[in-house]
Amino acid sequence: MRNVFGKLVLVAIALAVVSFFAAPAVAFFGIRSAAQSDDVAGLQRLVDFDAVRASLRPQLSGRPEALTPPPSFMNDPIGAVRRQFEEAAAPQGPSPDAYLTPDAIDGLTRAEGRYAAVRPARPGTDEASAPWPRPIYWGINRARMAVTDEGGSDTVFTFERKGPFEWKLVHIGLPDGSTPQPVAAVAAPVTPAPETTR
Repeated sequence: MRNVFGKLVLVAIALAVVSFFAAPAVAFFGIRSAAQSDDVAGLQRLVDFDAVRASLRPQLSGRPEALTPPPSFMNDPIGAVRRQFEEAAAPQGPSPDAYLTPDAIDGLTRAEGRYAAVRPARPGTDEASAPWPRPIYWGINRARMAVTDEGGSDTVFTFERKGPFEWKLVHIGLPDGSTPQPVAAVAAPVTPAPETTR
């Protein structure tokens, strides 16, 4: 009896360890599934929208200095004030919210990168054609997973631990390049129906 109990304890420990390290991958597939089915409540449980919005804003601005942390006011007060004025005067890029709709998040998880925000809605997307994420960093409190498009560009998803088995998406790293502008839908020309002769 003691032997059986010992084996059960070992199996329980092994399952807990596997669950502990597999949780970010489960969260990634949960985000993809919730985005595909337009489950906004599910996305709110899995995505820290404020943190992701803050991570997208400097990437979409097209200004490389926006990706660096601002100078500390205590160490460089003039530089900190100058940076605030430069950020206020700089032209703003596309809105990060365009990448936070369920359709755009689904596109990001399918390696559409910067084009995810301008993609048309695709009901019934084939799950078999979606790329599998690969881990590029795995730590105790943070994990990064990447999906690669056909051109070899990576979209990187950073997850942060919020509990023993709970992870949330806190950062999306878009591939390098310019952000496409949404194209306004053009109405198809109306052609008159051919007249019928009687």
